[in-house]
Amino acid sequence: MNIGFIEDTPLHGGTQIWVTEAIDAFLAQGQDVTLLAPEGSWIVRQRADSGAQIFTYDWDEVVQERDEHVQIWTEALRQCDVILCTVHPPREGFHCSVFAARCIAAAGLPTHLMPKTGTIVPEYERRFYRPGKTINTSVIAIADFTRQYLIETYEIPEEFITLIYQGVDTQRFKSTAEGKKAALKRYLLPENAAPVLASVGSFEHRKGQPVLFEALGHLASGPLPDIHLMLVGDGPDEHLLRNLAQELGLGDHVSLFPFTSEPNYVFERADITVLPSLYKEGLPNVLQESMAMNVPVISSRIGGVPEVVFDGQTGYMVEPGNSDHLAEAILKLWTDQETYRKMCVQARELILDRFNKENQFRQFLEHFRAITGEHHDN
Repeated sequence: MNIGFIEDTPLHGGTQIWVTEAIDAFLAQGQDVTLLAPEGSWIVRQRADSGAQIFTYDWDEVVQERDEHVQIWTEALRQCDVILCTVHPPREGFHCSVFAARCIAAAGLPTHLMPKTGTIVPEYERRFYRPGKTINTSVIAIADFTRQYLIETYEIPEEFITLIYQGVDTQRFKSTAEGKKAALKRYLLPENAAPVLASVGSFEHRKGQPVLFEALGHLASGPLPDIHLMLVGDGPDEHLLRNLAQELGLGDHVSLFPFTSEPNYVFERADITVLPSLYKEGLPNVLQESMAMNVPVISSRIGGVPEVVFDGQTGYMVEPGNSDHLAEAILKLWTDQETYRKMCVQARELILDRFNKENQFRQFLEHFRAITGEHHDN
């Protein structure tokens, strides 16, 4: 079977890391893999020597949908029995799943197109998820919240939507004494920093870092004078966040670190992972990865977060944008050390039980075989 991936973004993040891991996993299981992504993009660079067949295009120019772009996409799609297309934001009227469907239809390809999504954006159009009636297509939802939304709001028949969690590599994301030593060297923080908060993700408005700064200010000036925040990532708001930390007098309590494809070391360094997002979240990988490493989480109650964060068991949820509630949750989690230690254990147990990536990749492959009618002898 040839399994394809469309990643219409030059950027990197949790989704793109997952795709790189999926490519490796399916290749290791003897499947052929095709990647269609912008030339020079992070994911192309990461998997250039993986053994996957890679097709690239000009990310800026493809919005024109000229014949040359149709040819590139059609040739890539022709290779694939199934192809997953992450539902990225539209650009100048262009959308990757809609364009892929057009190419499949025009060439009469049997390729099964699967828009994959975990994030719901109300402005997105139904056709991004159901891009064609004359081709083979269905949807992969990576959170049940997303699946229900697609059924109820977009009125997509539930038989066309399959829920498969993305899961975590529980061997890679496993805390060890060696890992903790390496993390101390990678992430230098004040000697007495405690608790250490980690916030991993792009530096942009929707991620809510300024709300976390407000909560941090309340705690640093009061009950937790040694609290320290690690911000790990990159993005358009980096300079804004650096300046804001200084303006709020948090320079000694905030450290910014660049994006990493090895976030396991971040979690080795952290006591609590915080996701203060304001909107546009599905079921964030960062929460699952943190929990797999015995680090409880505090997150905005948003998207599919309630499917993995259980109040008082694996962490706490707060209302998006409420810095007072966020500060209260951090203080509550850290000052009750008996409950904190239980949460550390329960967090990993939940991931092992429900979100093991090895099991999830197996589910993806079984689903592809069922969709294409391919039989496999176990």
